[in-house]
This record gives sequence, C-alpha cells and structure tokens, in this order.
Amino acid sequence: MKNIVYIDKDFITLGQLLKHVDVISSGGMAKWYLSEHVLFVNQEEENRRGKKLYPGTTIEIPGEGTFFIERKEMNSDVPMS
Repeated sequence: MKNIVYIDKDFITLGQLLKHVDVISSGGMAKWYLSEHVLFVNQEEENRRGKKLYPGTTIEIPGEGTFFIERKEMNSDVPMS
C-alpha cells in the first residue's frame, strides 16, 4: 500500500512519522519500535528516530506500507492573515 504524507515544514523526523501514520501511539515508543522492527528510508535500513525525512523521501515499513513525503503547498488563492 502506498501512502503520501504531506508536511508543511522542511522535514519530519522518523519518530514523528511513525506516530503520524499510527504505527506507534506515542513519540516515546519510537526508540523501542526501531530497535524491534526493520524499516527502510530510500531503500536503506534505518533505525534512528531523529532521522530527518525531506520531501521526496520514501519510507518502507514492512507490514504497514510504503510512505512518500511530499511538501504541502500553500493555496495561493487564500489570503494570508
């Protein structure tokens, strides 16, 4: 299953992503999860919860899916306050 994760900042950390996509229920579980499970960032094994994920990054979580990071574009039709 392929999923797109939209971010409105420059990056999201791997720990934040795991919580955002409901793989873990709290940020504190990230270290444990990454020590017990294998996942891949751009096809390379990764286990650092602070790993910065930028738009264009692919994250594969076996049993959970494949996630793509994309930048959420601001709607230019909406006036800025």
